[in-house]
Amino acid sequence: MHLPKFLLLHWQLILFVSLSAAALIQLFYHLFFFSRLAFYKPALKAVSRTHPVSVIICARDEAANLVDNLPGSLVQEYRTTHEVIVVNDNSFDESKYILEEFQRSFKQLQVVELTQEARMIPGKKFPLSIGIRSAKYETLLLTDADCVPASEHWIDSMQNAYHDETEIVLGYGAFHKKKGFLNKLIRWETYHSALQYLSYALAGVPYMGVGRNLSYKKAVFFRHKGFSAHNNVPGGDDDLFINAAATKKNIRINIEKDSFTMSKPAESWQQWRRQKQRHYTTSKFYKPIHKFLLALYAFSQFIFYPLLIASALFYNWQYALIVFGIKLLVQSIIFYRTLNKLGEKDLFGLFIFFDMWMFFYYLIFAPALMRKPKQAWK
Repeated sequence: MHLPKFLLLHWQLILFVSLSAAALIQLFYHLFFFSRLAFYKPALKAVSRTHPVSVIICARDEAANLVDNLPGSLVQEYRTTHEVIVVNDNSFDESKYILEEFQRSFKQLQVVELTQEARMIPGKKFPLSIGIRSAKYETLLLTDADCVPASEHWIDSMQNAYHDETEIVLGYGAFHKKKGFLNKLIRWETYHSALQYLSYALAGVPYMGVGRNLSYKKAVFFRHKGFSAHNNVPGGDDDLFINAAATKKNIRINIEKDSFTMSKPAESWQQWRRQKQRHYTTSKFYKPIHKFLLALYAFSQFIFYPLLIASALFYNWQYALIVFGIKLLVQSIIFYRTLNKLGEKDLFGLFIFFDMWMFFYYLIFAPALMRKPKQAWK
């Protein structure tokens, strides 16, 4: 009986308390999760070994990207046996002839030609499964046709992250830096996603990886029966598989600069929006704990700035400014260190704007969580 009256009389205070709660949630994520990446130092290995590696790339109608990017995987300086497998998935362009030309110069290149679609298995999972089954070696390293290794030591760096119990290594798939504000938005979103999945892995609650730069053992793939648990979902060959297979003991991250891959960013807002909407259709299949953690963080981001404005206008702007200042100080430390570690330090000067932008980001992309996934991967 008295609750509505209390809310009516103290709504300004409730606004400020809600603002403080949102800030506390944000601080918790930054201090408990993201600080792990900010101050991360890889554990030293008692013995450093190199292992044979199978690099796997799936391509459909990627002739231009194969010409531009495949040489980066073929000229790697890796002193141990390795192979590069390209699964040419029902391409109608000149991919077949381009790959044949590459094979004349690079003996480590193996090509798997798929000429028939897999029924009831939409997306990239069937060609990727064929590539994995064709691989000669236990250590798999996955990337995409539109990606290029950031250095000639990519294979060496990624496989060096394996320790005795490691079955999965998460890498960072960056985007090329170009002129224009859209490029900065794309790179910020990519960094922000990596900040989460890399930090969660360090905290012992790994939930995803990205197929642009991901490594795991064949044994863990077959132990989980490949992608059979979510074959009906077009996406998820990277994040849903890691969500199911990763544990706090069998996973490591790699953020050495040599381990990065680089991709071409979307060139238009519409193209980027389609890409992100397609990616978000798989998150509904994550484990409940991961969905809760991700949703709570996103919700606290979404409501913070509206509550900040409302508290400043209707309660006390000094108190609101203090809450904002504390949050900003912690964020600046975390963002500065992690942006630098991931090679995105040029974005630091705009981090306040990007933090505000996330309100609109969630408005735009949240509906994708409810959409039916697109059946084709290309």
